[in-house]
Amino acid sequence: MALNKTVTIGGEQVLPGQTKSIDIPLAAMYTHTDVGLTVHVINGKRPGPCLLLTAAVHGDEINGVEIIRQVLGSKQISKLRGTLLAIPVVNVHGFLNQSRYLPDGRDLNRSFPGNLKGSLAGRVAHTLINKILCHASHCIDLHTGARHRTNLPQIRTDLSQPETQELALAFGSPVILDAQLREGSLRQAAAERDIPFLLYEAGEALRFDEFSIRAGTRGVINIMRALNMLPHTAKPAKRAPVVTIADDSRWVRAPNSGVMRTMVRLGARVKKGTVLAYISDPIGLGQETVIAPAESIVIGLTNLPLVHEGEALFHLANYSKKIHQVANQVATFHDTFGSISDDEEPFFIGQDESLED
Repeated sequence: MALNKTVTIGGEQVLPGQTKSIDIPLAAMYTHTDVGLTVHVINGKRPGPCLLLTAAVHGDEINGVEIIRQVLGSKQISKLRGTLLAIPVVNVHGFLNQSRYLPDGRDLNRSFPGNLKGSLAGRVAHTLINKILCHASHCIDLHTGARHRTNLPQIRTDLSQPETQELALAFGSPVILDAQLREGSLRQAAAERDIPFLLYEAGEALRFDEFSIRAGTRGVINIMRALNMLPHTAKPAKRAPVVTIADDSRWVRAPNSGVMRTMVRLGARVKKGTVLAYISDPIGLGQETVIAPAESIVIGLTNLPLVHEGEALFHLANYSKKIHQVANQVATFHDTFGSISDDEEPFFIGQDESLED
């Protein structure tokens, strides 16, 4: 039996069949407290792909931290082929401060590939690219919506690449968006290295959302099975796979400032002209409606009722046909991941203007 190769990260070797947690030094706090980027390395005995899982690139987006914990704790990991690199908290400084950004005020996901002699964000980005991403053959980056904004579980990726599209479908998200690369993002840095990359968006910053966590954990396991890193289950799926990719998406913005009452829920199917929300002044003397511009599915919305003119309120995914089928898929997805047991076989379901990527 051929053995997997030895992986060396941060100067430490991880032999085939070994598991290690490795701390890579980052810039210390101003209190002189050391800060390390912790990488969990599971090196399977048998060869296979090297999958990198990252979470909390934005320090306040914490659902991915729990997703990675659950993946690492899965009984199936003992049967791993290839190598799993998992970083539950990439933006350690932001995580400690419960902030999207680093202490220098920069967005880490606009700072790649970084510079060893640049800003703090640039140095963290450089470390991730040159000490960890360089080993990966595939990557999944786990995100949430920003503060006060919730996302329906969705995959954002470049669907022009056949392997990436195949993996996006395998993840099992109810929404798949063909998302353009963002300058300075981890996704762009991976694309420059021809690494297939999926970005998972689900839930809200600084909130654990069990629905999004279950869906994300199962999605990562689905990808590992699709890459033959984990054995496929012998139990058949409950339903045949049904996948629908969004044609595009758009944000509906506030026509004026005021107090908003939301009239639709996340995942809802709305028709052209549907009232999405009412915006009124605090004493209720004036009121304006927010209208859906086309038939679509609500895949993101703001939870804060205090809004300013021009603020993004509702993220709508557009489908040129079979939107009733998509709505049913989203409803089934809610039913499936609202309550799921560990031995259930995943049910697969299924381009972008983004404020969170």
